[in-house]
Amino acid sequence: MAKKTAAQNDRRAVIDDIRKKQKGAESRRGFAIVGVCAAIAILIVGAAAFRPIKDWWDERQFNGVDLAQVGAPASACTKITTKPADGNQQHVPTGTPVDYTTAPPAFGAHWNEAGVAPVAMEKKFYAWSERPELEALVHNLEHGYTIVWYDETANKDSKEIAQLRAIGNKFPGASNFRYKLKIVPWLPTDEGGKKFPAGKHIAISHWSAGGNGQTDTSKQVGVFQYCSTVSGAALKDFMTKYPYTDSPEPAAM
Repeated sequence: MAKKTAAQNDRRAVIDDIRKKQKGAESRRGFAIVGVCAAIAILIVGAAAFRPIKDWWDERQFNGVDLAQVGAPASACTKITTKPADGNQQHVPTGTPVDYTTAPPAFGAHWNEAGVAPVAMEKKFYAWSERPELEALVHNLEHGYTIVWYDETANKDSKEIAQLRAIGNKFPGASNFRYKLKIVPWLPTDEGGKKFPAGKHIAISHWSAGGNGQTDTSKQVGVFQYCSTVSGAALKDFMTKYPYTDSPEPAAM
């Protein structure tokens, strides 16, 4: 009987030892899983924080630098061209697609819905995935905005994007109408895939009334300039020649 009890005790000890090892293994697996989850969470948070920090780091070099000194000289851009404009006060229901004849647009029919079009003035630079619809932005053009458009090639160049962001930072707030500027992507799907001229990856457009104070709608023109790379100098010259006051509705936000 004693031998049987001893054997039972031995088996029980073995079983207890196995259970203890299993619990230890499970505990280690649990800690490992928690550790992996924590590491993933840290990576996610770090990735989210990295972009704003990198943007700040890339743009810091332009602090205190005049607009004309950002990017390439004006020679990186074509001569300014114009095209007779139409669409003044031609509003279509929000959500209605409008076919524009130029890439990018500088005039035409557009949406007119509070909170949608025109797009609020304060935000100047728009990343690839956050651009407002063309029909909303054309309403901004009617109100005197200059729009800088960048294509997919420019979007893939971190230097170009840093320069565009820096330019946007030089036009802060929503109170000074001289700062009516938007910097937005020209997407591959825009207008059936229409592209900028060969070798050009930046475009500037404006809806001109045909001269400051001009009220004859037949004088209105779309104004265009295309650049191979970002040029603060060209933009400064463009906005000096075609200020917000030279537009169909300069007093509107």
